Amino acid sequence: MSKSQIITGLDIGTNTIKVLVAQKKGKELEVLAQTQIPSFGMRKGAVVNVDEVAKNIESLISEAEKLSSKRIKSVFVNIGGSHLYITPSDSIISVSRADQKISQEDIERVLQAARAINIPSNEEILDVFPKEFIVDDQRGIKEPLGLTGIRLEAKVILLCVFSPYFIKLTQAVLNSKLQIDDIVPSPLAAASAVLTPQQKELGVALIDIGSATTSLAVFEEGDLIHFVIFPIGSANITNDIAIGLKIEINTAENIKKEHGTCLLGQSKKKIEITDKSSPLSFSKKLLVDIINPRVSEIFDLINKELKKIGRQQLLPGGVVLTGGGAKLQKIKEIAKQELKLPCDIGTPIGIIGIEEDPSLATVCGLVIDGSDTTEYDRSPSIFKKTKLWLKKVFRVFIP
Repeated sequence: MSKSQIITGLDIGTNTIKVLVAQKKGKELEVLAQTQIPSFGMRKGAVVNVDEVAKNIESLISEAEKLSSKRIKSVFVNIGGSHLYITPSDSIISVSRADQKISQEDIERVLQAARAINIPSNEEILDVFPKEFIVDDQRGIKEPLGLTGIRLEAKVILLCVFSPYFIKLTQAVLNSKLQIDDIVPSPLAAASAVLTPQQKELGVALIDIGSATTSLAVFEEGDLIHFVIFPIGSANITNDIAIGLKIEINTAENIKKEHGTCLLGQSKKKIEITDKSSPLSFSKKLLVDIINPRVSEIFDLINKELKKIGRQQLLPGGVVLTGGGAKLQKIKEIAKQELKLPCDIGTPIGIIGIEEDPSLATVCGLVIDGSDTTEYDRSPSIFKKTKLWLKKVFRVFIP
């Protein structure tokens, strides 16, 4: 990768589509352009209207090109939605070399064998995340290359996706006259932007609260150990406010952003919304009574998942909140109460000129992942692993 390489991240969300254009200079990333527009044609993190999403992407890329004075030909794009899920798998092979030293080919074979499981015909395995390797019954090995043994076993988690949504996402990007450099799950991209290697080593949970979905990604000993996306997000809070106060959805969104809080503070003042057509007055307590149950519901779902994997209250790195929902006042405090873990708001690190905004975590992570990519020195990624399949499906679009 040249020192002046332009990297573009495209975050296609339910509420907004974001683009970040950055330039790599040495070891640093510098923002050249950052812009976003409202998202249409999306539902619960998945593309439902290809043409609408493609039109929005094309418009946004055009704006980013004007701001950066650069031609954008390809992007690193996210994939989200509750149709993404993980499932465990394991496999075992015989070491191929006569001297019984484990080669890179052996590692690739055992990981490929782990993909040989039965899944529905309308789903695809996008990536494999090794949890541990076992060499002749010796467990807990992270890097088996060069070790000596007769048998090599791998315990992995497979990331799977509903194929029609994956196809629609890819087609929307290709129809906007862009090439795809890589496709990265939204929470994993966000993790690249806000988590440190130390946090991932100790054990940490990343909670990304988006508009229509909330995702949980748990890391331990540097590796992903759990991943889940729930079909609930900050838009549900907005809907609750609209119903509770009997107001329009746009007004409810503004109230959430300006006055929304998860816990009642010292102030007892009423909130006054001055609108000529329908002035509004309500207590802070009423607003908290609307918001708090929904936020508690989200953290209750998180707690159940952590309990399922035996990590409830057992993550030294604590919890990191990202996404637009993480900007809700007092959400950090309620997360500490509900999860009984240290908690912080995750803002992007490692990019010069970016705002300290948790809603930018995914698009920043896409750029950071892109900056680490070289033409040859990278483990197979989601897009590379599915490239032949994509070419078969989109032969008319890909040169």
